[in-house]
Formats: sequence, structure tokens, C-alpha cells
Amino acid sequence: MGTLIRSLGILIEFIEILIIIRVFLSIFRVSLDNSIGKIIYELTEPILAPARTILNKLGLDRGMFDFSPWIAIVLLKVIYSLLIRILV
Repeated sequence: MGTLIRSLGILIEFIEILIIIRVFLSIFRVSLDNSIGKIIYELTEPILAPARTILNKLGLDRGMFDFSPWIAIVLLKVIYSLLIRILV
């Protein structure tokens, strides 16, 4: 059971790192046309799309800043903590 929890934790941390890298690529306006950019985009978009949907439904999608990466990271942490409580 400990191995499963640790593996899940590593996966969540990896996804969080990819989301943060995507934020920096967006800030520095790096093109997502290269292979690394495409991989990061394809791995993070399934996580960020629901966060954008939540922001759209709340009416918080307007403005200069995209808060969907931060919402996605918070949701990942909440889901991880819920899974730990269920598994332990």
C-alpha cells in the first residue's frame, strides 16, 4: 500500500512540475510548436481544461491572468489528500 501511495505522490508532483513549466513557457511566450512544448501541452491540457471550465462557470475567466494552472494544482492536491485518506 505504501508503494501505491508513494507512486501516486510522485505522479502528482510530476504533473505539478509540468504545469509550472507550462506557466513559465506561457510567460516567456515560448512557442509550443517544438517537441518538448507539444509534450508538455498534451500532458497538462487534460488537467487544465477542467480548471478552465470551473473558472468559466464562476465567471472568473476574464482578465489578464490565467488562474487555471493554480486551480488545477490545488485540485490535484485535494484529490491526492482524499485518496490518501481513503487508502490508509
